[in-house]
Amino acid sequence: MTMTRRVTLLSAAALAATTSNNVALGFAPAPSIKTLKNQHGTSYSARTSSFMSSDSAADTTALATNPSKLTPEGYGFSSSIGRILDSRGGLGYYKARDTDSVIDVMEGINSNDADHNLDAALVFDESDVLMGIFTDSDYILLATKRSVMAESEEESASFMASPISNFMTPADKLICVDEKNTASQAVAIMTTNNVRHTVLVDKCGDNFTYLEDSAVKGVISMQDVLKVIQSDERLSFDKLSQKFPGLKPMEQMREEIKSQANALANNEETAKKDVIRAVTAILSTGSVALFASQNAWVGSHSELVMIGIFVLGYIGIIFEEVFEFNKAAVALLMSTGLWVTYADFYGGSSGLASETVLDQLKDQLAEVSDICFFLLAASAIVEVVDAHQGFKVVTNQIKTKSKKGLFWVIGFLTFFLSAILNNLTVTIVMVSLLRKLIPNDDDRRLFGAMVVVAANAGGVWTPIGDVTTTMLWINHNLSTIPTVTELFLPSMACLVGSLFFLVNQVEEDSEVEESTLPPPSPLAPRGQVVFWAGIACLLSVPVFSELTGLPPYLAMLTGLGAMWTLTDIIHMGEEDEELKVPAALSKLDTSGILFFLGILMSIGVLDKSGLLKDLAIFLNDNLPSQDIIATVIGIASALIDNVPLVAATMGMYDLADYGTDDKLWQLIALCAGTGGSILVIGSASGVALMGLEKVDFLWYAKKVSVGAAVGYFAGIATYLAQNAILSGSLLGGIGVTP
Repeated sequence: MTMTRRVTLLSAAALAATTSNNVALGFAPAPSIKTLKNQHGTSYSARTSSFMSSDSAADTTALATNPSKLTPEGYGFSSSIGRILDSRGGLGYYKARDTDSVIDVMEGINSNDADHNLDAALVFDESDVLMGIFTDSDYILLATKRSVMAESEEESASFMASPISNFMTPADKLICVDEKNTASQAVAIMTTNNVRHTVLVDKCGDNFTYLEDSAVKGVISMQDVLKVIQSDERLSFDKLSQKFPGLKPMEQMREEIKSQANALANNEETAKKDVIRAVTAILSTGSVALFASQNAWVGSHSELVMIGIFVLGYIGIIFEEVFEFNKAAVALLMSTGLWVTYADFYGGSSGLASETVLDQLKDQLAEVSDICFFLLAASAIVEVVDAHQGFKVVTNQIKTKSKKGLFWVIGFLTFFLSAILNNLTVTIVMVSLLRKLIPNDDDRRLFGAMVVVAANAGGVWTPIGDVTTTMLWINHNLSTIPTVTELFLPSMACLVGSLFFLVNQVEEDSEVEESTLPPPSPLAPRGQVVFWAGIACLLSVPVFSELTGLPPYLAMLTGLGAMWTLTDIIHMGEEDEELKVPAALSKLDTSGILFFLGILMSIGVLDKSGLLKDLAIFLNDNLPSQDIIATVIGIASALIDNVPLVAATMGMYDLADYGTDDKLWQLIALCAGTGGSILVIGSASGVALMGLEKVDFLWYAKKVSVGAAVGYFAGIATYLAQNAILSGSLLGGIGVTP
């Protein structure tokens, strides 16, 4: 192959690697740095890829014979580290003792017959404990130091006779990979850490560090990795040239895109997506045509149409992962469809929105905006505190080495944190902490599930802890003092009941003692200022609202403004913007806020139309008490998002009939907040755990659901008993609706 053709082919490969076409072409894509961040919690700024000539002896049988992929999975950039080590032959290092001289180690590296092309030595002590590594970079540092310090040939020779341990890179500075890593990840890890060698071990620490109990499998160099990648990609391009002879490289790739399209279409997953797309297109086209034609059937069956839109939208939200439609988009479309039906067809409408409907729309948007702005400001404040490592104030207090003791400590810590922060943020923070405390995956999942239960329970008893309680508070269904005083004990009962059940699954061992959590360290003064300022802003919201009579979202926006000003003053003149409020705002879950907007606007139009009132009448006629209604709503929140459930309940029951802090509203806050813990998909915290720790639905149902249900009913029983005592009659604890 001529040099010109090789350069052209490599340019085409680079183009393909930067587009989504690499999957369609059949190239095994090089995982992005986002992948590394998800697996190891470390961020990198760029992915490095490189090609160079090689006579690698890698096993390429599958690569050469696979007719459907140019570079199959497990080859090229996705090659495993184990395959790379096998392709180079041997272990990739010379084994030296820490007492060996530099000259002896260098001679061993250069004359080792059992393992060719060695350029590194691993240094062990007499107990065979890894002490460090010696590479060409270490020799360069040695030579530089020798040229500066040695004043005679004797002194220069003394450097070479010194123990290798004086000049090696110590084990705690090693950069490691494990067998889960791929070629592209290894390149990124070595490039980011500015090293040319990485040690292959059975397990890595945080930031790819070496652990004392890690077992060494070999040493991989940058050259070893690039040899395998280049060899695999070169064979891929040879296959492409044979498949489409006579065409230029870019034309060959275009033809490959076309040929792969039909192969992808035969995939079952693709066929499912095609069916979903087709059904969606038909429903969308039919709906638009139906509304645009001002069909009389829609006008005469407007209630049925609105119910149908709501049900279809809700199905799209519940089965978001199946349909692959973002639930925020579904919620926004659902709200638009409902408002159009209500404005143009409901109640004998003339086809255009009346002034009454426009006024109702404005009122509903104003009400929903309160919640959205509140969540936006609260999330930004928490993000700023987290960026300044403010939560070290809390995590520094964790000192127990007992797993069962730690289970209780984390549970109570999460419970109280989620009362002043939102439970989703607390879940993310605590799971990140558990990754350092609990190395074992199964144990960490159980601890993570406990965090979900504790976060949901803790968010119930304060107006700012859980979005559903916040909704009820902002709508004046609940007020601050009664919510805290009357829901604290039931929430605590829910937590304790669940923990008593779940802690029996925890087995004591030495895992906590071997955790990678660093020793407690003082928080920088700036971090302390930001932490306490953020907590003060969050806690002052209900006080501000009570004293001024203004809506809570204004207090939260005021707190955000104060934090914004504070961080601007602290970081004045600094170029780094990561610790300021604009950076925090860019990290917020905007789609989640838009989801709340769509859901609450949808529930609002159902309320305005009177459909929710009809549902309330039905429940009152068919269920014997308000307590049972609230309990059913809580159980339903395990399957259905509790935001629309609570929003629907707020529309079903009038504040004129059930005043502020009525038993009904308090029970709904308790049940909707804690009932979502029964299933992993029932709360935002549970969904976050699914993503962070790969917890699946069935595992959670088997290990956690019963314990969460025990806590759920314990909380309800405690509330009813407490209410009966406070009302002066135990028999009045469970009242039958007249």
